[in-house]
Amino acid sequence: MTNRDNQEIAVRLDKWLWAARFFKTRSLSSKAVSGGHVHLNGKRVKPSRIVQGGELLRIKRGTEEYTIRILALSSRRGPAKVAQTLYEETEESQTQREKAREERRLVKAPASRPEGRPDKRDRRKIIKFLRED
Repeated sequence: MTNRDNQEIAVRLDKWLWAARFFKTRSLSSKAVSGGHVHLNGKRVKPSRIVQGGELLRIKRGTEEYTIRILALSSRRGPAKVAQTLYEETEESQTQREKAREERRLVKAPASRPEGRPDKRDRRKIIKFLRED
């Protein structure tokens, strides 16, 4: 996004992450950057760091990790389709995320549900088990 004078606008990292819809709020994106979950060109940075086109970002969000290249700048949060044009995910990142997603799906074993609520004896066993930590 550019202003009327065809000069690139300066956008903070936390604001760009929010505009690109990696985080729901700016405060969440700021906490992620401060917490070391976002690396810019392989280095930890502050949320106030000004980003530029072509820079490489590594974002950890929950169990997923994205490696993206910034294509465009925007300080406004718009529709998801527009937000996806702001960056390009690397091919390696996509394959790693798909592989990790498939592993999590296979590891997740179906748990057997209890038949009902625990009775008094079962509750005492549960309490005893929890206190032995």
